[in-house]
Amino acid sequence: MKNTNITLFKGKKIRRIWDEKQEKWWFSIVDIIAILSESINPQVYWRVLKKRLLDEGADETVTKCNALKMLALDGKMRLADVADTETMLRIIQSIPSPNAEPFKLWLARVGYERIEETTDPEMAINRAMQTYLKKGYSPEWVNLRLKSIEIRKDLTDEWNKRGVKGKDEFAVLTASRRYLVKRYLVLS
Repeated sequence: MKNTNITLFKGKKIRRIWDEKQEKWWFSIVDIIAILSESINPQVYWRVLKKRLLDEGADETVTKCNALKMLALDGKMRLADVADTETMLRIIQSIPSPNAEPFKLWLARVGYERIEETTDPEMAINRAMQTYLKKGYSPEWVNLRLKSIEIRKDLTDEWNKRGVKGKDEFAVLTASRRYLVKRYLVLS
């Protein structure tokens, strides 16, 4: 755990930690529950919600939650229950609150879009293109990015055909590819 951060949602703090090794954020569950449920005691709310999830058979959701040291209100580092983005979104689905409703609607829309993309994969490409354009990238950059993704997929398919299987082998080949691309860009 390297990068500790606080993010704001509706003006309220949410503690989070970036795990560089796993390349993902871990969010304080109690902080998010406090905002979405408006509970006066979010720790108790989380304890009750956790029990309800276990009773409903959502054991996997609860077991994916970890305890990490985070800065507490008293200024000391204390263990706090945390969840990664996927697990946090699952927990949010279980919070009966009008504040959680926008997240639930968004999740339903995204889920529907992904199901649609399974029948027409071109929709996923168009979605990626629109996302990049909304972020302010030029159409030329977007086209180059999408082509590079296709080329990288072809390259990894070729590595698979030639027997590359382990993560370590892919890491070495990927690092070599990046080095060669950078070297090519410097020379050209």
